[in-house]
Amino acid sequence: MTTESDQNSAGRGIRQSMSDLHTWVGLLLGWVLYAMFLTGTVSYFKDELSQWARPELARLAERPDAAVVAQRVADGFEKIAPGTSQWSVRLPDDRNNSAYAFWRTAPREPGQRGFAEAHFDPATGERVNARDTLGGEFFFRFHFQFHYMPVVWGRWLAGIAAMFMLVAIISGVITHKKIFVDFFTFRWGKGQRSWLDAHNALSVFGLPFHAMITYTGLVTLMAMYMPWGGQVAIKAPAERQQMQAELSAFTQSGKPTGQKVPLASVETMVRQAQERWGHDNIGRVNVSHPGDAAARVVVTRGDPGRVSMSPQYMEFEGTTGKLLSVRDQVGGAAETRGVLYALHLGRFSDTVTRWLYFLVSFTGTAMVGTGLVMWTVKRRQKLPDPQRPYFGFRLVERLNIASIAGLSIAMTAFMWGNRLLPTTLAGRSNWEVDLFFIVWGATLLHAVLRPAKAAWIEQLWTAAALLALLPILNAVTTQRPLWHSLAQGDWIFAGIDLMCWVLAALHVVLALRTARHQVRVPAKRKAERRAAMAAASSGAAE
Repeated sequence: MTTESDQNSAGRGIRQSMSDLHTWVGLLLGWVLYAMFLTGTVSYFKDELSQWARPELARLAERPDAAVVAQRVADGFEKIAPGTSQWSVRLPDDRNNSAYAFWRTAPREPGQRGFAEAHFDPATGERVNARDTLGGEFFFRFHFQFHYMPVVWGRWLAGIAAMFMLVAIISGVITHKKIFVDFFTFRWGKGQRSWLDAHNALSVFGLPFHAMITYTGLVTLMAMYMPWGGQVAIKAPAERQQMQAELSAFTQSGKPTGQKVPLASVETMVRQAQERWGHDNIGRVNVSHPGDAAARVVVTRGDPGRVSMSPQYMEFEGTTGKLLSVRDQVGGAAETRGVLYALHLGRFSDTVTRWLYFLVSFTGTAMVGTGLVMWTVKRRQKLPDPQRPYFGFRLVERLNIASIAGLSIAMTAFMWGNRLLPTTLAGRSNWEVDLFFIVWGATLLHAVLRPAKAAWIEQLWTAAALLALLPILNAVTTQRPLWHSLAQGDWIFAGIDLMCWVLAALHVVLALRTARHQVRVPAKRKAERRAAMAAASSGAAE
């Protein structure tokens, strides 16, 4: 018969086990998770960052007609890529001030990319010579596939980190018996206790969001992580083609006939889609085999206002403009995936909802960061000599500095590089990315060479200075200074400048708090240390 004390002992054992699991799962990939959270948070405004990164592209006073823009770009392709087998254009919207297009090319050398890309002026359809940059797209891609490694490896690493995060969330809820009470309790200036209070508050504040964003992140790449179910259930070529059609609007087209036939009016096809989905709800136009009798045109619906990423599109015969098929809905499984995918990306959201995503995701970043710092704060007090920690402790501490403060420096350096690197530099977008990693590596070297507290303070101040000076750099190097943006109502450029100052102020606060922080040694530890020093002194005297 189990006694009450045995049950309590078992309960404490489970909670302690979950606490250990939470600690080590959070630590082992905590630095990767922090980078994923921070770059993912920024990615909710990736389109705005991409506009900021290309100041040559003029601000649109009003949203242009998608049908007219699509026809202008289609006419332009007849001049710049007459022999292409496929081209696709993302039409301008409230967050994108240009028509971005890519098209297939014949690789000149083995290993080269088989496509080219460019931005087009919506008013003229002419190609715009904007600086070569990834802009906000770099942070978005880094968020789930990193860099300098095969894409598949990066996505597997992101998936493993997300699985660790899910385990950390569940074990954290089990560990903290009074987690909701602790949310309303914050003890300022109490060392370890303050870090724990901050970690608890940040965790509970966005707990539903953190669980949702972690789980949906795994769902977005579920076919790669667990492909076996689909491989067993879907074997026939027709079924695979049907599945592809429910997951992507890039439909498989037939082989070209070799018979030259001009493309029908793209504007007319887009007009039909506008009648079905609304004037401002057109996202992209995809064309295969343009100029051939086998040409196909696919017009896709835009993402805003639709809580699903499952494709909706209309397919037309390219030579006549005849409507061939309409896909307004997909199967239950594909729609479930589409909804979860949309919840993760948040592209359906308006500006207010996007800011809400940003703020709650930012608290998730802070949750991971405070958890990493709390590991060192908690264990420093237990060290025999806090001034001389063992190697593992020093390793975690230095990685914390470079992963948290150093990442802020590296991300800001990427934006500095966007303004300072020559616009004519070959491979310019790659140099921006290289600069990001060079600076990030330098912060790790700095953290290793400097005392921990000094490294924290110096890197936080560096991040604050770079963020505070970025709007000034933008004013000097472009025709889009803050005062001009405010006067013109250009809230993308003005908003990024102002947000840089807000983030700079945050880093200043963190630097000042770190400078004032003193390591607290418990009274018992102090007495033990004094006794040890006294014993050593008496031994030396003898």
